[in-house]
Amino acid sequence: MRQFILSVFLFISGLTFSQNYQQYVNPFIGTGGTGHTFPGATVPYGMVQLSPDTRIDGSWEGCSGYHYSDNRIYGFSHTHLNGTGVSDYGDILLMPTMGEPSFDNKIYSSTFSHANEKASAGFYAVKLDKHNIDVRLTTSTRVGFHEYTFNESGLANIILDLNHRDKLLEGKIRVINDKTIEVLRRSEAWASNQYVYARIEFNQKMVVSKLNKSNSEKLEIIGMSFSKKVKKGEKILVKVALSPTGYDGAQLNSTEISHWDFNKVKKAAEEMWNKELSKIEVTSSDKNKLTILYTALYHTMMQPNIAQDLDGKYRGRDNKIHQAEGFDYYTVFSLWDTFRAAHPLYTLIDKKRTADYINTFIKQFEQGGRLPVWELASNETDCMIGYHSVSVIADAMVKGIEGFDYEKAYQAAKHSAMLDHLGLEAYKKQGFISIDDEHESVSKTLEYAYDDWCIAQMAQLLDKKEDYQYFMLRSQNWKNLFNWETGFIQPKKNGGWDKPFDPKEVNNNYTEANGWQYTFFVPQDILGLADAIGGPTHLELKLDEMFNSVSETSGRHQVDITGLIGQYAHGNEPSHHVAYLYSFLGSPEKTTEKVHFILDNFYKNDPDGLIGNEDCGQMSAWYVLSSMGMYNITPGQSDWTLSKPYFENIKVHFENGEYGEKSSNKEHDSDRFFGFWNNYRIQNDYKYKELITVPVIQAESKTFKDKMTIKIQSNEAEAKIYYLINEQGVDYSTFKRTFIEYTKPIEIDKTAEVHTYNKKEENQSNTVSATFFKKPNNFTIDIQSTYNPQYHAGGPEGLIDGIFGTENWRKGDWQGYQTQDFEAVIDMQSTLEINQITANFLQDTRSWILMPTKVEYYVSDDNVNFTLFDTQNNTIDPKEYKSVIKGFKSVKKTVKARYVKVKSTNFGKLPEWHQGFPFNGEAFMFVDEITVE
Repeated sequence: MRQFILSVFLFISGLTFSQNYQQYVNPFIGTGGTGHTFPGATVPYGMVQLSPDTRIDGSWEGCSGYHYSDNRIYGFSHTHLNGTGVSDYGDILLMPTMGEPSFDNKIYSSTFSHANEKASAGFYAVKLDKHNIDVRLTTSTRVGFHEYTFNESGLANIILDLNHRDKLLEGKIRVINDKTIEVLRRSEAWASNQYVYARIEFNQKMVVSKLNKSNSEKLEIIGMSFSKKVKKGEKILVKVALSPTGYDGAQLNSTEISHWDFNKVKKAAEEMWNKELSKIEVTSSDKNKLTILYTALYHTMMQPNIAQDLDGKYRGRDNKIHQAEGFDYYTVFSLWDTFRAAHPLYTLIDKKRTADYINTFIKQFEQGGRLPVWELASNETDCMIGYHSVSVIADAMVKGIEGFDYEKAYQAAKHSAMLDHLGLEAYKKQGFISIDDEHESVSKTLEYAYDDWCIAQMAQLLDKKEDYQYFMLRSQNWKNLFNWETGFIQPKKNGGWDKPFDPKEVNNNYTEANGWQYTFFVPQDILGLADAIGGPTHLELKLDEMFNSVSETSGRHQVDITGLIGQYAHGNEPSHHVAYLYSFLGSPEKTTEKVHFILDNFYKNDPDGLIGNEDCGQMSAWYVLSSMGMYNITPGQSDWTLSKPYFENIKVHFENGEYGEKSSNKEHDSDRFFGFWNNYRIQNDYKYKELITVPVIQAESKTFKDKMTIKIQSNEAEAKIYYLINEQGVDYSTFKRTFIEYTKPIEIDKTAEVHTYNKKEENQSNTVSATFFKKPNNFTIDIQSTYNPQYHAGGPEGLIDGIFGTENWRKGDWQGYQTQDFEAVIDMQSTLEINQITANFLQDTRSWILMPTKVEYYVSDDNVNFTLFDTQNNTIDPKEYKSVIKGFKSVKKTVKARYVKVKSTNFGKLPEWHQGFPFNGEAFMFVDEITVE
């Protein structure tokens, strides 16, 4: 389909707009189910998110600190994340109480009823049942404003608890006077070193009534209560100004609110929301749809968050204080999610902030050594994959957004793409990432390839021809994982296809997805994908097959994969562009059908109104753009793919006074969607080389006993295959060796490395390698337990093949057992002298993998009667959160036997302190190599 630039329907408008759009916002949407949003008060892109905390355990459902299914409030903290899948924030918690003050959150917390709870844009209110206190909250950009109405006379308290939710690294509370205190809270959770300074001011004199001291020098006072006798109906107001830099910054930021008029602050917050929400004006007689639309737009504007003081000072990635010059510094960049729709939306309605985000990226590169991946509170979490800052940068550059240094941005992008971590070294060397190199190998290969295409677009704009050629070649690396026999993009292991392959299976080769969902992630080369599948018609048929397939996945249960239509999963980001591929292929009516079905069914005006995590505005940005009848399939291209709008009439107001308008009454002109195939590839001024894909090395397994036959295959027409073999134990330094042409299968009888490439005329592919191991013995193994098919280590023989698993268990070298113990018998084929037995186990507590409680070794001559050889008890603390491998070595003693039995006892139910406890989780036990000496 020919994509169209939005400027087709731009025209100058002198219209002024002051409608009350904030009235349609329902902050409770997404607070139930798996939305992970919070209902509290905030302003657009504000530093403060003042919201109730109903969760203090960091559980997955309560990542935002609040879940609609709860009925207890522990307090009101000033920072929250909007719809993430990992828990953090919850800084500077205040809680009003009556009577004797306490720092036990089971005592100072209170039940509440949703009937007594209200929320709107910039405002939240609730009644605390236990204390009979009415709470109202509102904010400015950097200041949270509390109003507590005490409905009974007596001793009123305000509890300040710094030891809340995440791990407290440093805590300080300084009393300035009887109305003012200063606070430092430094904590560790998702962000490993987060600083929050606060200046807290009361409108009345308060008395410090209780202290919560810590034994640690760094923590000092971690809780303080402030008390005052109140009459029935009396109010106490509190202002809390935040700063990432220091006490002076918090004091400066407190000047944002220079009075004590709560309603005035609330009204100012509403006006801020009206200004932002009015950028998109829709017409509809359905108020429910208006609520969903404007709440979605509201969710896209809750982050990124301003992270600098009023004077421009901010805490950088190097943990030093810097001064922002000519731009505003932001934080909370969920880029794996938001590059797809949220940031393209910002290029439409917020060019100034888009430039600010990129200036922030550049500073983070200068201070931290690379562009952000998932940045939080000036920390790189390294969550998710890719280097999608480059998508945001390229999209802004091709759309002509100014306000940042294009050359600096490009150099930061290029540097980040040339690093050797997270699979990039293998990606650059062989043109793809394999299971052997890195977990989530397929997803990383595909997303790196897209990001490289983005860098190529930047290089073209800056007239860097060599760089353009280099990154365009890398952008085609997805082809090295396309299996022409199955028609899917799928994982490789040891140079060949990993088998068996089930495109419905969710496993560690993909990022929160499966083969169906990632096969369509080639946004930079949709025509190339179509060619690989057999042409545009076949690609459309494959899309049909995806949407019409069974709506269930196999393999690992992934909580993020929700909203299934066949194998399409709207609840997670990899699928978000897929419905629009129909329009690209010339069938816009199918796009409209699928998009409107999603709009109708997966977005609701209720707490469970989001089909998946909000993910910092991405889920809602999809709704906003799709309801407008447009989507940017490929950020980094200036064109938009259009579909039929969801509303009667839509106007997008731009910063320069212009606006774009669309109407659902205007049907598609189908002729527009054809005749585009021939000129798409040459829309760039520069020509680029087509990638020659690597050969595929196929063998029965990675290990063998006597001999192994190896085949090398290629799908490159007119290409010749060349190969080279290095056998173990052979000294090749004395003679010159060259690659020879492959003409027939190869047979080896020693451990050997195979290297191969395709050559077509003067061009050749990357070289791909595989290693095949001759087993050190002829032992066999009979496993009595049943391993999880996700974690098979290549089958039973994988436990005695002489290949040891590494700490990165996601690469597939470990066998995993859950809800059962492990038992296996090794047959050494003859009676041998045994001195020591060792079985290796792995622990990764965060991933529910724990050491066995004990390992027992037995020996036998007849495989019937076994004698205990030794017992080894576990010594690794289950609370050790670093990934660790332990070899359970038996005591050294000599016996003769033919059979060895290994039994290990599973840890069992996860303990109460573990994040999996609320899910009634069972621990995994991971075993790899068993050696008999």
